[in-house]
Amino acid sequence: MMKIAEVKNDVMGQFHDALYLGDIRERIKILENAGHLPLAYITSTVHGLHDVAEHLAAELGDNVPSLPKGKSASLLMPPSPISCGGDWPLLMVMKGIFEGGLDNTGKGGHEEYEEAADADWGDEVHEENDEGGWELEDLELPPDANTPKINTHGLSSVFTAPTPGMPTSQIWVQKSSLAAEHAAAGNFDTAMRLLNRQLGIRNFTPLKQLFIDLHMGSNTYLRAICSAPVVSMAIERGWSESSSPNVRWLPTLVFNFSQLEEKLKAGYKATTGGKFTEALQLFLSILHTIPLIVVEARREVDEVKELIVIVKEYVLGLQMELKRRELRDNPVRQQELAAYFTHCNLQLPHLRLALLNAMTVCYKAGNLKLAGNFARRILETNPSAENEARTARQVRQAAERNMRDVNQLNYDFRNPFVVCGATYIPIYRGQKDVTCPYCSSHFVPSQEGQLCPVCDLAVVGSDASGLLCSPSQIG
Repeated sequence: MMKIAEVKNDVMGQFHDALYLGDIRERIKILENAGHLPLAYITSTVHGLHDVAEHLAAELGDNVPSLPKGKSASLLMPPSPISCGGDWPLLMVMKGIFEGGLDNTGKGGHEEYEEAADADWGDEVHEENDEGGWELEDLELPPDANTPKINTHGLSSVFTAPTPGMPTSQIWVQKSSLAAEHAAAGNFDTAMRLLNRQLGIRNFTPLKQLFIDLHMGSNTYLRAICSAPVVSMAIERGWSESSSPNVRWLPTLVFNFSQLEEKLKAGYKATTGGKFTEALQLFLSILHTIPLIVVEARREVDEVKELIVIVKEYVLGLQMELKRRELRDNPVRQQELAAYFTHCNLQLPHLRLALLNAMTVCYKAGNLKLAGNFARRILETNPSAENEARTARQVRQAAERNMRDVNQLNYDFRNPFVVCGATYIPIYRGQKDVTCPYCSSHFVPSQEGQLCPVCDLAVVGSDASGLLCSPSQIG
């Protein structure tokens, strides 16, 4: 390799090979040819090559580098192999000319490899002037019955390995129709196909880390020695010491419904505190995790579906609020987004905060009539804070004295509507719309075929069989 590097003028490769071989003189020569005379001098000095060091010192003149005292030479040598088993790889070598290779000439290139036992050591020869070979004769040996035999009862000279069984991960895949269990088995391809068929999911980038966590969490890894491969062992939920060894259980999953409930509470808390970006990330995390949840009871299936509806309402509302804060130079659009936020299905404390926000934005913009409508809705929620109720009554009284709006908004609170999750415009009752097959968000027909911006997973308007998260059985 070092010779090849030298021919190719690969200086770094040549130097690395010299390091691996422990060839100190070659290293000095390479450094000298490359113009690194101080390094070449230091290398020759610390390794005791004083004749080379004197030659280099003469070339350096006054630029001879100083060396710390007490340093001993240290050669970099390649490590010794852990086990030696002769030449490797073991290749068949054709006999040379002095080992009977001439017998193979003129045979059309078909080499023959002969064993010593095939030579004519004892065969009778019928040629003239033959010396008779070694003249080995057959011996009159006693019968085999008199030869003592070795007791081999119960022993076999051939080891028969046990038939390998089916891997646990393959059993999980064959017996389950849930994407989470396929991901836990490491079969990401079928997991994605299941999610695409059941929920219309086509963007799997947000699910990548979740897939990896499922697979890593359902297996444990044991390392024996450095030269041995890592042993992977499947972890099955529901297993106990009394379980039958012939029964395969479901894989252990790192995600469960109770975790989602805790995230939902954290999202509610962040929304109350006005940390909209943090709350949005928490609610999106719930939406991305739900497809990989396996529930233990049938009633939890309905709870999971209800959770999707709750979370997507908060995601849509928070997205509109964050968008509103970016439009500081567009008061009309700000009022519209604040008004749409109040029509998301929120918890009562959060709905009251959204109404207060919309009332304030509209009142400052001069839309007193609309602000009065939001004040009326606030009072209908029976606010516990006295300052909120007092502010709402004052705004309502001001609106009653001056029932006018400065700006005309695309908003009619008397006509029921849903908000498009992409364009953030109202879709009133009777108008055509398309929905996301996973989170059920509504969109205007022009958004069909686009990736849902609410869940960021499924394609709007695509077909899907529906969420499947009920437990499967493996026997």
